[in-house]
Amino acid sequence: MTGVDGSTALSRGEPDGELVQRLRATVAGRMAQQAGRDGGVSTAARSRLGRALIRDVLEEEAAAALTGGRPPLGQAAEQQVADRIYADLWGLGGFQPYLDDPEVESVNANGYDQVFVQYSGGHRSRVPPVAASDAELTGLIRAIAARGGIEERRFDRSSPRVSVPLPGGGRLFAVQAVTGRPCVAIRRDRLERAGLRALVRNGTIDEPLAAFLAALVRARKNLLISGGTAVGKTTMLRALASAIPPGERLITIEDSLELCLDWDTSAHPDVVAMQSREPNTEGEGEIALAELVRWALRMTPDRVLVGEVRGAEVIPMLNAMS
Repeated sequence: MTGVDGSTALSRGEPDGELVQRLRATVAGRMAQQAGRDGGVSTAARSRLGRALIRDVLEEEAAAALTGGRPPLGQAAEQQVADRIYADLWGLGGFQPYLDDPEVESVNANGYDQVFVQYSGGHRSRVPPVAASDAELTGLIRAIAARGGIEERRFDRSSPRVSVPLPGGGRLFAVQAVTGRPCVAIRRDRLERAGLRALVRNGTIDEPLAAFLAALVRARKNLLISGGTAVGKTTMLRALASAIPPGERLITIEDSLELCLDWDTSAHPDVVAMQSREPNTEGEGEIALAELVRWALRMTPDRVLVGEVRGAEVIPMLNAMS
């Protein structure tokens, strides 16, 4: 398979789709039964339980194959099936192998089979399909949206776009109905815990500029970061935040959680991360960024960080800055 820039993209060996679908349904059913018995469990516990259920189902499949006179899966094929089932139920399905690759910066899918990956070196390659059909891709997006962020987000004709933060940083954005096929854009944050020093080492800024930016942050100056798509605005905001003293109370406001300052409790022990909420199926319950900015000002913040400004939240944000 030839990349957009002329490079060669190697196809990933795919396990039998019918087998994966059947075993995945079995694992999902048992997981639902277990969750019903145990009530709410942590994400880590669900992950461990999922791995155990996958092992059990694969062992049963091997026993059934031997009983039926069929050759069982080899060790490599069995591991591949296990990884695929886990990625479908707890990861990002066919996208997961690219997110596991530290050199991948973005993944774009125009339907299930037109998939393009951009790497850190700047080259792009077309890669194999990430699902068996557009319907399966849509189902995968819905599953990711249901478990991503603070609360479940819908993805259907009445809500044809969804933005979901990804584990470890980054964001998935998907649309349907306004395009002929479901389309997905995944952007990764390669400098997950980027500070100003990391940007210097990365060659993004030099030492004098890093010192100047750190001085602006310490002096509590109001800062606006602007730029084109995927040029590093979020990474720069996260790097600037690294210069904020740990004793300050921070409130972050985003439509999709990407800053993740609350993850590092040693650098920022007092952080409230707020995310806007979309309306429900009756068109009620929406909480816009502008409203969250007003709420944040009542929560005794030392600083308010607004992740991305595109609409009515501009005025409350400017009022807060003044």
